[in-house]
Amino acid sequence: MSHVFHRMPKQSYPCAVAGEGPYIIDSAGRRYLDASGGAAVSCLGHSERRVIEAVKRQLDLLPFAHTAFFTSEPAEELAAFLADRAPGDLDHVYFLSGGSEAVEAALKLARQYFVEKGEPQRRRFIARRQSYHGNTLGALAVGGNAGRRALYEPLLIEADHVSPCNAYRGQGDGESDAAYVDRLGDELETAIEREGGDSVIAFVAETVVGATLGAVPPVPGYFRRIREICDRHGILLILDEVMSGMGRTGTLFACEQDGVVPDIVAIAKGLGAGYQPIGAMIASAPVYAAVRGGSGFFQHGHTYLGHAAACAGALAVQKVIEEDDLLARVRKQGAGLMTRLRQVFGEHDHVGDIRGRGMFLGLEFVRDRASKQPLDPGLRMHLRLKANAMEEGLICYPAGNTLDGGLGDHVLLAPPFILTDAQLDELVDRLHRAVERTFAEIGLRAAA
Repeated sequence: MSHVFHRMPKQSYPCAVAGEGPYIIDSAGRRYLDASGGAAVSCLGHSERRVIEAVKRQLDLLPFAHTAFFTSEPAEELAAFLADRAPGDLDHVYFLSGGSEAVEAALKLARQYFVEKGEPQRRRFIARRQSYHGNTLGALAVGGNAGRRALYEPLLIEADHVSPCNAYRGQGDGESDAAYVDRLGDELETAIEREGGDSVIAFVAETVVGATLGAVPPVPGYFRRIREICDRHGILLILDEVMSGMGRTGTLFACEQDGVVPDIVAIAKGLGAGYQPIGAMIASAPVYAAVRGGSGFFQHGHTYLGHAAACAGALAVQKVIEEDDLLARVRKQGAGLMTRLRQVFGEHDHVGDIRGRGMFLGLEFVRDRASKQPLDPGLRMHLRLKANAMEEGLICYPAGNTLDGGLGDHVLLAPPFILTDAQLDELVDRLHRAVERTFAEIGLRAAA
């Protein structure tokens, strides 16, 4: 009997014992191709020696020093590395242990920024439906997935939610990108006016929506319109790039491709690639200056923030990405993966949409392609697909509640940047077999 409190206590799990490139090996010797990087984490795979050796070196020197007393060389070097490469004036980095903590810190910093400026009446956040920003209570409150929020709803602060930018589900037939952007912008304007512009702290959004929509990128011009609205109303723009950042979409920061600079950005997952737990919040120069020149104290913290060994590992990860030109590889292999997915699933009866950016891709499953009718949630398609994929030796990230927090199924793909062409073929072949098995189980025609 296991004494581990597993995520799903009734389920038994294979025991992972080793990693080899993009594969995880269990105690029975089975090899699993990691097509999702766990949860978009393992961008370098599971055996990058340069990162492992960097962590070992730091452990020999100094594993941990509490940031209430010390800074550390790895933290200083990693912060400078990120500030040099971040867009615009994002130039001060606050290190945490993961994505939820990074978003939580961003929300608190945004509130404190306005208090420092003499605007304490600002207390509201606006985010988007079908978003996911983490599982701490603040992050969950701004998250817009009804299914994930439901159990904890009585504990959550109030936040307002507007429509996501989801062309497949939200853009009207014949509606241009520009018209769609205008409509979404008008909806945000209405929400700000309803709350009163001087009461809103920030608009919070995933640059490319990950877990709860399945790799949905914005239509062209969307974030430029959002940035203009935020500036006009004097509110902050917080971008959540916990999943989509750090090269996952083909640029180090996903927002680079959208031509905008947020006031605060949250990163994690690909920052440390799973070699040590780490996340970060990067603040713009004006936001940082308000705290430094005001109270001089950010009223937030965790024991392990700025952990020396974690920063050393993350710095090594980012250096490997640069040294091996992996951003170019993400763009090339991401395009190759998209081509393969469209060849295999493009006319599939129950695949409604294939979308994404770089090596951050998703497939949305439907009962009927023409009507986009979702599958019956009672079929638990996404859970079946996860189990069948594991049987096929494939790790992927299926999820439910895609459409509205109750209906809808998709699978998210976020494989390591290092995949070869042969491994792309292997990924799509194994996914195809798992999808076919799943639709056969639920009694729906699965052939294209």
